[in-house]
Amino acid sequence: QEQLVESGGGSVQAGGSLRLSCAASAYSSRDYSMAWFRRAPGKEREGVAAVRAGGIIKYYADSVKGRFTISQDNADNTLYLQLNSLEPEDTAMYQCAVGPRSTAFGAFWYLNPERYNVWGQGTQVTVSS
Repeated sequence: QEQLVESGGGSVQAGGSLRLSCAASAYSSRDYSMAWFRRAPGKEREGVAAVRAGGIIKYYADSVKGRFTISQDNADNTLYLQLNSLEPEDTAMYQCAVGPRSTAFGAFWYLNPERYNVWGQGTQVTVSS
């Protein structure tokens, strides 16, 4: 099983920006569902953004719409998450994930961690007020 390696996390003040990267090696968004999840201390894992296999259709959690953008570079199979207008509530460990292609549509499907079977170790994002 190929690895996913995240990077780009850090500590920023509220209103700041970060860009997370996920080196996905053997996994392309052309063939796999890919997503970003986060887990804050004491909370359940939350789906943040996902791209359906094919790389065109993208989904976002309501809490990040208009602030976060998921994108991919198919040349080197890197998945990105641009985080803008960060808030203290965004503080969490961010993980990328890969899952099998599906014919399903909808954020309810693609932001569900049960759809994914390959996970990275995560990168920490800390936002101070």
